Amino acid sequence: MLLEVENVSLSFGGIQALKDVSFSVDEAELFSIIGPNGAGKTSMLNCISGRYTPDSGDIRFKGRSLSGLKPNHRPDLGIGRTFQNLALFDHMTVLDNILVGRHHLMKNNFLTGMAYWFGGAQHEELEHRRVVEDIIDFLEIQHIRNAVAGTLSYGLRKRVELARAVALRPHLVLLDEPMAGMNMEEKEDMARYVVDLNEEWGMTVVMIEHDMGVVMDISHRVMVLDFGAKVVDGLPDEVMANEHVKRAYLGADLGEAA
Repeated sequence: MLLEVENVSLSFGGIQALKDVSFSVDEAELFSIIGPNGAGKTSMLNCISGRYTPDSGDIRFKGRSLSGLKPNHRPDLGIGRTFQNLALFDHMTVLDNILVGRHHLMKNNFLTGMAYWFGGAQHEELEHRRVVEDIIDFLEIQHIRNAVAGTLSYGLRKRVELARAVALRPHLVLLDEPMAGMNMEEKEDMARYVVDLNEEWGMTVVMIEHDMGVVMDISHRVMVLDFGAKVVDGLPDEVMANEHVKRAYLGADLGEAA
């Protein structure tokens, strides 16, 4: 198991966002989290990435507890993420936004950077740019590489944010609604990129997504949250057959479902 979440609870004042949630994600798995709005899906990703600290429970990555580890140190372990609300630097170019994802891998500091031509900083920058160009080619955004991020369409900005997460070269990438707000063609492209990251790039994916067609098509396993509690997790067909899921998520009447 790459990721283990054990009995995690989280509250904000009197609101219980997560209630004793446990699950695990295997190496090279594409694992989706679904549920109604307010079910606690993003709160769970925030606990894994370190934005939130659980009230109780433990989260382990590669067997190591993440308790007490700051968010900026988690990429060093191999954890990357995208956000439900875009978190790009709108005034920077696409290329520079993606290069930000390489920052934690850069070894040269202010002093060695002053000797740019002789201290190895130039070689390091060229190597990082080579990696970024590979990602740009993979996500098919060559035509906007020098565009200012804030001038792009929503779908393209979503793709740039995915590129920045991939630039971390994570073992585990957390995707928070990567296809939200996209048209059908954009969704199909994004689903293909997510599958390729998992199958060809070897990245383990934990994804929140509301498009049930996409989730059931590409996920290895699915977990359902409702009011902060886990309803079920399992293979997509098993989850879709669960009566609680039909009622809580799909809005099906149990009498009709029977």
